[in-house]
Amino acid sequence: QLLLVESGGGSVQPGGSLRLSCEPSGLGLRHPDIGWFRQVPGKKREGVSCISASGRIWDWLDSAKGRFHISRAAAEGPVYLLMKRLKPDDTGDYSCATVEGCDLGMTATTAPTAAIHWGQGTRVVVSS
Repeated sequence: QLLLVESGGGSVQPGGSLRLSCEPSGLGLRHPDIGWFRQVPGKKREGVSCISASGRIWDWLDSAKGRFHISRAAAEGPVYLLMKRLKPDDTGDYSCATVEGCDLGMTATTAPTAAIHWGQGTRVVVSS
C-alpha cells in the first residue's frame, strides 16, 4: 500500500525557514511525480511545487517562487520542500501527494485535481 508521510512542520517567526519532508513507502517499482500542496485559512487547497522522478521541477505557486525549493535525492526517496523567508500568509496545512504528472500544464489552482495519493499533512505556523 502506497503511503506518504509528511514531517517538518511547526512554528516559526516571519523570515525563518522550515524544511518539510514527504516520505513515501510502498512504492514498489513505481516512481511517481510528487507535489507539495497547501491550504491556508480561508482559501482552497493550492499546488506549491512538483518534482518528477527524474528531478525536473515545476513551481506552481507564484508567491512561493524564489523562496520555496522542492527537491528529491532519488526517485524512490523522500521529497523535500525547503521554505525560506516565511511570511504569516504561508501559515497553513501542507501536504504532499503523488500526481498524475507534473507536466500537465497545471496551475496552483488546478494542480490539486491531479493528485492521487495524499499524505496526512503537516501544519506550518508563521507568527511573531
